[in-house]
Amino acid sequence: MWVETFTGLRMTQFERLLKAVRERGGDGPRLGRPWCLPLAERVLVVAVYYRTNLTMRQLAPLLGVSPATVCRVIQRLGPLLALAPASRPADATERLWIVDGTLVPVRDRKVGASSRNYRFSANVQVIIDAGTRLVVVVGRPVPGNGHDSRGWEESGAKAAVGKTITIADGGYQGTGLVIPHRRRKGEELPAWKDEHNRSHKQVRARVKHTFARMKG
Repeated sequence: MWVETFTGLRMTQFERLLKAVRERGGDGPRLGRPWCLPLAERVLVVAVYYRTNLTMRQLAPLLGVSPATVCRVIQRLGPLLALAPASRPADATERLWIVDGTLVPVRDRKVGASSRNYRFSANVQVIIDAGTRLVVVVGRPVPGNGHDSRGWEESGAKAAVGKTITIADGGYQGTGLVIPHRRRKGEELPAWKDEHNRSHKQVRARVKHTFARMKG
């Protein structure tokens, strides 16, 4: 019940996650003072921390441990839950990628800033493959009060894309990306531009679906 309620993972998914952490050395050497929580509960702590954005003080009473213990668990196991960076595909220039930015609430004021959706958040630029819908690039987090076109360059996403054809929404004007046609004041777009914008929007929606899965 705890796993499904607080992490959003089915037990089979959580077991695969637990297996991956154990294979990456999550148990650590059998020397020194043992952990007061078994590995499964420590992995649960990290998964809940990342999904709910609860503080360590809030998490500690749920498992009957101190905030310091929660901090040590997250510092130890957090990197083991991260995906290894994927290498750039050899045929990347022949593919179609989609980029968009999403706001993620954070408490670290060195990274976050007051934004329209959250009190403090970071803007994360995410690039997916339009065909496979897999994430290929995640940029470095930048303050959440900046524009997507600014985050595109400062996050390193632009450098990672290279010459691959990448589409984006109208917020990336002036970046060289493929964006929808803009309508000038007092003018109507030709039918072919309307049709192009419609198909552009349908393909671009895939990155929104990816955000929903990532945040869920």
